[in-house]
Amino acid sequence: MYHSRFKNSYYDAGFKYGDLLFNNGKSLNKDHILNLSEEKRDFTIRSIEIYKREYPKVLEEIKGIADGQRMEFLDLACFILGMYNFTLENYCSCVVVKNEEDIIFGRNSDFLVELEHLYESCYYDLDNSYSFIGNTTAVTQIEDGVNEYGLAAGLTFVYPTVKKPGINAGLLIRYILEKCKTVKEGIDALKNLTISSSQTITLADKYGDMAVIECNCNEMEIIKPKGNENFIYTTNHFITDKMQKYNPPKAFNGEDLFSHKRYQVLKDVLSKHKNQDFAFIKNLLSGKYGFMCQYDRKLGADTVWSSIYLLNKNKIYRCEGNPSRKKYKSDERLKFK
Repeated sequence: MYHSRFKNSYYDAGFKYGDLLFNNGKSLNKDHILNLSEEKRDFTIRSIEIYKREYPKVLEEIKGIADGQRMEFLDLACFILGMYNFTLENYCSCVVVKNEEDIIFGRNSDFLVELEHLYESCYYDLDNSYSFIGNTTAVTQIEDGVNEYGLAAGLTFVYPTVKKPGINAGLLIRYILEKCKTVKEGIDALKNLTISSSQTITLADKYGDMAVIECNCNEMEIIKPKGNENFIYTTNHFITDKMQKYNPPKAFNGEDLFSHKRYQVLKDVLSKHKNQDFAFIKNLLSGKYGFMCQYDRKLGADTVWSSIYLLNKNKIYRCEGNPSRKKYKSDERLKFK
C-alpha cells in the first residue's frame, strides 16, 4: 500500500497529490478508469450541487487533484462521486468488541487483486478538520479509519437496488472522520447528510459506544448491541427488517463474495468466545475461527488489507494484504488528542 499524506488546504493537498502522480507517470485520465456515461455525468452534476451545500471542501480537493493531473474537474468528479453507485463490487467485514480493558474495532477489506498495488493508507491533516488515518482502494474515498479523537469508522458495501444523487459511502466515512468525535455525532451527521449509495457503516469510539448503521438513499436503521452483548458486526447485506427489502438478488457474478457465510462466522464466534481481546480479533479476521479471508485469488478477489484500532489505547494496526498470510504492523503517524 502507498502511504500518502494530505496537509494544509484541501485544494493544495489535492494538487500536490495529483501532480505527484502525474509526474510519476500515473494518470487517472484514462477511458477504462473514467467510464463516463451520460447517466453517470448527469448523476454527478446533480450530486455536485448537494456536495456544495453539505461537503464543499471535498470538491476543492477533487479540483486540486484534477488540476494536478491536467484533466477536467467534471471527469474526475464523475469517477469519484459516482463510486458505490456506478462501480465494481467491493466487499468487507466489520466487527467491534468491548471487554474490561479495551474497545477494539476491526475490518477486513475484500476487493480486486489486480488493483492491489494502487491501494493507499492515507494520513489526513487538513485545515479546519480533524486529522485521521484512513485506508482506501480509490482516490479521495476512505473505507475505514480512525481520527485523532478516537472515533473509528468503516463501511461495508451493499450493491445498490436504489440510488439518488448525494454523498456516497467512501465520502460518508471520510466526512465522519473529519467532522465527528463520537458515535453519537457520527449518527447525527448521517441523519443530516444526503446519502446516495447503499452500505452499512460501523462506528465505535474510545468511550465504548458502538453502532452499525444500515442506510441508503431512502431509509436508515441503527443497530446497537443487544442485552448484555459487548459486540457488533456486519458484512455485505442488510439484516434489519426495514432494510432487507433493499438487498440485491445477485451480486459479484451471481455471488455475494461469501457475505452470508462471513456474517454467520462472526455471529457464531462472537456469541461463543468470551475472551474477546486483541489476539482474538486478529485470529478472527485472519480466518482462524472460520471463513473470513480464505479467498481463492485465482478468482480475482482477496482480503487486500485488514485494520485493527485499539480505541482506548490510541493504537493502530494494519495488515497490508491477507491477514492469514501477512502480519499486522503498528502505524504511528496519527497524533491522538
